[in-house]
Amino acid sequence: MGVAFSAGAAETTPDAMVKSTADEVLTVIRTTKDKKALREAAEKKVLPHFDFRAMTQLAVGRYWREASPSQQKALEDAFRQLLVNTYTASLSVASTGKESIEVKPAESKPGDNDTVVRTLVRTPNRPQPIPVDYRMTKGPDGWKVYDVIVENLSLVTNYRSSFASEIQRSGIDGLIKVLQAKNSELA
Repeated sequence: MGVAFSAGAAETTPDAMVKSTADEVLTVIRTTKDKKALREAAEKKVLPHFDFRAMTQLAVGRYWREASPSQQKALEDAFRQLLVNTYTASLSVASTGKESIEVKPAESKPGDNDTVVRTLVRTPNRPQPIPVDYRMTKGPDGWKVYDVIVENLSLVTNYRSSFASEIQRSGIDGLIKVLQAKNSELA
């Protein structure tokens, strides 16, 4: 079963993948605000399409090379958990069940292994749609997101400055502790 999914995922276009994932998430938030159900939806439907190692490397920046393999794994796990907690919290608080997502065609040519999929999130709470862009790369498991840009603000770049400050203040282990504490607070 995993092999069939991987082969299919590798052939899916990036914009089709974003659209189907968005549709699945919208279906869930239209039926529940239960935090556990939203977390489960994020874990099963959204997270498999993210390259958390690449996201963590980009967010940690030059300090990534200074981290030991065990520190790199701890950073990746903590950052992944932070993103899951943040995503789940935003779904349970901000969603009305009346959101819609317009997915634009991917900006890539055949053979490109890097693309941006632009979306517009429409919500009754805001008169203007929210632009959310997904920077993606194609690997052996298909297309994976390595950065999310919300209203022209890169998630990875946003974290990079705060991560660098924390590493300068208390080292890589200090950043890991801060991330773990934040995750405990959000859980």
